[in-house]
Amino acid sequence: MDDQTSPVITNPWAALRQFTDARIALGRAGVSLPTDAHLDFQLAHAKARDAVHLALDAPQLAQSLDAARGDQQAPCLTLHSAAADRPTYLQRPDLGRRLDAASRAALDALEPPAQAPSPRPYDLAFVVVDGLSALAIEQNAVPFLCTLLARIAAENWSVAPVCIVEQGRVAIGDEVAERLGAKAVVVLIGERPGLSAPDSMGLYLTWMPRVGLLDASRNCISNVRPAGLGFDEAAYKLHYLLSQARQRQLSGVELKDETGGDPDRVTANQTNFLLEHAHTPNEAAPLS
Repeated sequence: MDDQTSPVITNPWAALRQFTDARIALGRAGVSLPTDAHLDFQLAHAKARDAVHLALDAPQLAQSLDAARGDQQAPCLTLHSAAADRPTYLQRPDLGRRLDAASRAALDALEPPAQAPSPRPYDLAFVVVDGLSALAIEQNAVPFLCTLLARIAAENWSVAPVCIVEQGRVAIGDEVAERLGAKAVVVLIGERPGLSAPDSMGLYLTWMPRVGLLDASRNCISNVRPAGLGFDEAAYKLHYLLSQARQRQLSGVELKDETGGDPDRVTANQTNFLLEHAHTPNEAAPLS
């Protein structure tokens, strides 16, 4: 026991908990989890369930994106998948991959940019999708896009109007970008909530998007959020992939992320914390 007043027996790996949100070294009370750990698990599970069912405030998101990108940019478009509501979306993933009729009509009615080559007048389209966590999009989409757009501002990218899609899946970005006429699409989507990350955003890049492409045609950057992969690092990786996709005209399994992390953000001479903190002098040493 820890002392005469606590029934909780600590785990000798408890020092490692400072390095991860994973539920490790929780200790035990008899043969069970300590009460605090059990209640924390229930709270995390409730947050994950809430994130799945939370509705995206699309008008507020569009307003925030328009304000962040400035008056010179075309206003955001708000679209909807063929899944009419959240229960349908959760039960019919196929409907979340296609636009409804009104959204298709809205995209088809857009005027192409003046003197733009056809049929792909834009270099890049951004599609912001609620996915399985609207919370992730509401918290992360605007600051991440601002970071990325600042990074590519000096380059010659023709960017389509940003589209927000409600009740959407990753593949819906292919249809949106194809109708916009974009050579590349980046889908920002709320990822399936985990018990330590209800606010994780994923980024999916596809070159020459069109309806019917498989996941092998996409590159994914996952866990974008302040407590995961930070906005600067995620923008650095995506910028590299975008540049390579445009240069080599491909994406997916044929395009690898070879950044190895932003050189300006990687700490030199990093050590292995597992070796340094696996045990302390008063704790049991690891088995040989």
